[in-house]
Amino acid sequence: MNVSREGGRETRCRREVPTEQDIANEMLKKPVYDKPQLDLNALGEMGRAVKLNLVGEEKKKEEESINKHQINTYVSDLVSLHRSLPERWNPLCKDQKYDYRSLPSTSVVIAFYNEAWSTLLRTVHSVLETSPDRLLREVVLVDDYSDRAHLKEPLENYVSNLKKVHLIRARKREGLVRARLLGASIATGDVLTFLDCHCECHKGWLEPLLDRIKEEPSAVVCPVIDVIDWNTFQYLGNPGEPQIGGFDWRLVFTWHSVPEYEQQRRRSAIDVIRSPTMAGGLFAVSKNYFHYLGTYDTGMEVWGGENLEFSFRIWQCGGSLEIHPCSHVGHVFPKKAPYSRSKALANSVRAAEVWMDDYKELYYHRNPHARLEAFGDVTDRRRLRTQLGCKDFKWYLENIYPDIHVPEDSPGMFGMLKNRGMSSYCFDYNPPDDHNLVGHRIILYPCHGMGQNQFFEYSNESREIRYNTREPAGCAVGDAVSNYLTVHLCRKPRQTVPQDQKFVLREDDTFFHVMTQKCVQAVDKTDNGTPAPALRPCSDHANQKWFFEERGA
Repeated sequence: MNVSREGGRETRCRREVPTEQDIANEMLKKPVYDKPQLDLNALGEMGRAVKLNLVGEEKKKEEESINKHQINTYVSDLVSLHRSLPERWNPLCKDQKYDYRSLPSTSVVIAFYNEAWSTLLRTVHSVLETSPDRLLREVVLVDDYSDRAHLKEPLENYVSNLKKVHLIRARKREGLVRARLLGASIATGDVLTFLDCHCECHKGWLEPLLDRIKEEPSAVVCPVIDVIDWNTFQYLGNPGEPQIGGFDWRLVFTWHSVPEYEQQRRRSAIDVIRSPTMAGGLFAVSKNYFHYLGTYDTGMEVWGGENLEFSFRIWQCGGSLEIHPCSHVGHVFPKKAPYSRSKALANSVRAAEVWMDDYKELYYHRNPHARLEAFGDVTDRRRLRTQLGCKDFKWYLENIYPDIHVPEDSPGMFGMLKNRGMSSYCFDYNPPDDHNLVGHRIILYPCHGMGQNQFFEYSNESREIRYNTREPAGCAVGDAVSNYLTVHLCRKPRQTVPQDQKFVLREDDTFFHVMTQKCVQAVDKTDNGTPAPALRPCSDHANQKWFFEERGA
């Protein structure tokens, strides 16, 4: 007990003495390895950005590293494999207590193909230095038939000196799905935790995942994915409320803010967040439940689409897919995919064919080439769905993802929106930034019949021209000043359609814009030189006649 005197008064301050239980818990939290002593002056330490002013030969080496890996591995190689990270979790997470004796053990499976040395090994050390020794059964590294020299004998020699790390190698290129299953086949932990090969784990990341699975064995739990900049390796984190996963009707994964109904369901700010889909690279699942659900669809190749397929299956077959706010893992998102994803389309088709019922037509309308894609035999996967007594896709949309707009796709009212006067041109919308859908001008571009950016739909009920290939859906807006059409977010369900978004498709095939009282006309010469639809006084001109063509759309 400490004694001090303030203003003539004696005060007594009682210092908390750790109990035997506190000391025992601290010992149980001890990681496999302790991080080296923090060096605040080291490059990239505490997640700081590394910005180099390189010239000459060194600049060339940096550019070569980016071209090779789509990640600035020149910078990565200068950053410690053991660096410490800033705190990015909710402060309430610090106060969480776990019964380490009762938590399940886990095997962390990391598949890689031609990964850079420093990003791969920083992932491994990050796991070893943030995971309690008691809970981490092993780290399983799966080499998916890499052909780079540093991943051969040098890697074997390096990991042979690390506790709990096993390296196994595929005998041919398997792709992400089968490579992960190869790792899972030798895993001995109660829980399988899958990570990508360029991650860094935030302290305390593992316990929340395992605790939730102990509480609910049918929960598949994802960490919050914090962003690590591919160029500077700054640990940007994920400020504010974590986002949930969704998808659009091209079957492309999308991020969304947590909806109000989910906020109301949660008991606290650190309660799990239910998510319609997962990004796919980072999640934990009970090994028994993973096998019960049918593991991965082994007919899928490389990567892409497997995350949505697994997400649909989890929800439709009685499980839950969740994000835990107290589990944070940093992830380097490459500048672009470092290798081909040529099989991703077939993967998405398999997901649609097995899980989406008649809603798969919405996918095919927007991806007409997908109908021709060879996707293999899905008989076993359909049989699995029947055996597990899984719910239909309509239930999934209504109960798990009610916020997604389900298009009407009425016959004759969707596809390529073509002009009779400029017969080879179609409505086209291709915003330069995938993360910023709205605010750009609709143009006219030679019709290509591939759907995607030339897929539009007209709703007789709401009188909207919708670009609903992506999610959230965009609607054409007539600008009374410029007289051109741009895309804004469509109004939400039960909201009134704004006047500048109302277009009446009349019997003479003209689109009449309600607010300006003008018609949509194909214009071959605009202010920026690109053909575009524009608002003009209504006439009988062929350039004001429009029709949808579903063929190839």
